[in-house]
Amino acid sequence: FMNVKRLITGLVLLDFSGFTAYAVYQYGLIGVFEQAFANTATTLLFTDLSIALSLVMLWMWQDARERGVSVIPYVLLTFGLGSVGPLLYLFRREAGERAPVAAPALRGARS
Repeated sequence: FMNVKRLITGLVLLDFSGFTAYAVYQYGLIGVFEQAFANTATTLLFTDLSIALSLVMLWMWQDARERGVSVIPYVLLTFGLGSVGPLLYLFRREAGERAPVAAPALRGARS
């Protein structure tokens, strides 16, 4: 069964992804960024969001390293689609999915 945190994260991810898709449909991906810099207020919001998402990406990077998973797809999604990347990371994280981690002796042998 899906736990409550994963269910809520999944619903937010689904809703926000739909909203993102609608905005991209209306304005195009470049147009969304053009609107973000349309005036001082929207530039402030874009800058604030960029700072917050940078902090989230740092957390994701550290958490993914500890769990032995790649964070790159989620970082790329964050750069392109904002909070979709971290929401998807959290959704998958709640499922407890982990990639196999090489044994310490094998890590040194690869160098």
